[in-house]
Amino acid sequence: MTDNSQELAAVRLTDEAWMARALVLAHRGVALAHPNPMVGAVVVREDRSKNARAVGEGFHTYEGRKHAEIIALEEARANARRATLYVNLEPCCHIGRTGPCTKAIIDAGVKRVVVAMKDPNPRVAGRGIRELRAAGIAVTVGVREADARQLNEAFAKWIRTKLPFVTLKTALTLDGQIAARAGSATWLTSEASREEVQRMRHESDALLTGIGTVVADDPRMTDRTRLPRRRPLLRAIVDSKLRMPVKSGILKSAKNDVLIFTTQSADSAKAKALRKAGAEIVQVRPRGGHVDLREVLREMGKREFLNIILEAGSELNGATLAAGLVDKMVLFYAPKIMGGGGAPMARVPSQWFSRAPALSQLSFRRYGPDFAVQGYFHDVYRNH
Repeated sequence: MTDNSQELAAVRLTDEAWMARALVLAHRGVALAHPNPMVGAVVVREDRSKNARAVGEGFHTYEGRKHAEIIALEEARANARRATLYVNLEPCCHIGRTGPCTKAIIDAGVKRVVVAMKDPNPRVAGRGIRELRAAGIAVTVGVREADARQLNEAFAKWIRTKLPFVTLKTALTLDGQIAARAGSATWLTSEASREEVQRMRHESDALLTGIGTVVADDPRMTDRTRLPRRRPLLRAIVDSKLRMPVKSGILKSAKNDVLIFTTQSADSAKAKALRKAGAEIVQVRPRGGHVDLREVLREMGKREFLNIILEAGSELNGATLAAGLVDKMVLFYAPKIMGGGGAPMARVPSQWFSRAPALSQLSFRRYGPDFAVQGYFHDVYRNH
């Protein structure tokens, strides 16, 4: 290896380490930044002995308004001059709720900016990087890009399509059953898996389920992590015929966070009773005699819900998969066999298999005695 290549490798390792810190900071915006992306920034300055240290750090929250780069630059003050800025998302170059970060970076005298990924927002999408380079700032793009993309995968889809990112999550046995029989509740996975589900819920804006699951399980569907959230976790129910029990656990715990999608009139006696119990009723047009799931997602996207977990039974899981509306699947497998008579993970038309896309970017992880398989159907960056 030549001296030059050794130097480049050392720079790369240094960049990866500081970007890891920026990603840790960005993650502090979980449940606090949406509908904005989660962004962390670190200003790094070398002393005369070439020893690098962080002189400013920041992460974004929606209520805090200021972007991560601005917070980090303000903390660094004069130390930002000739320093390197690490940020997991391309700095913005437009005026929104705040001014453009690119101008602040240029004015601060930063000499180099390291960016994990370009901004999927069409208003930015490379413009911020070009502005920085035009001002004479060296810009490196793509350091820990895969981690950065996964962190803001929901934002990436929503900002381009105004549709939420849908994750189908379920627990099942090794032979693919989610319950002993249709319409029954069956406890399958371990406490470790359930803790991970709570973490997933905290990172999400909303949960979506069907009326069959509500009737069978009477779930609360809450975020029990007790970690701070900007908005309460929305609980959305697909209920074509308004069968929702007025005394269900979801409604008993309702605090302006329950949404029921139905084909029935929002002015019916049942709808009025459900509203009195704490639910909001949204009437959507039918599709094949059922609630149009595309309309459900459009409505949730309009309300700036970026990340939805589908926690449902065989029917709604199957309908959502068959409609091509699932972006990601997380399947928690218990090391058990259910045998005959169980409820499958999803009921889909027999012809679906021949045209169904395969999951990509598969990953596996253990949770106590269980294991989880995660994979993606869609690349939310495919046109970026």
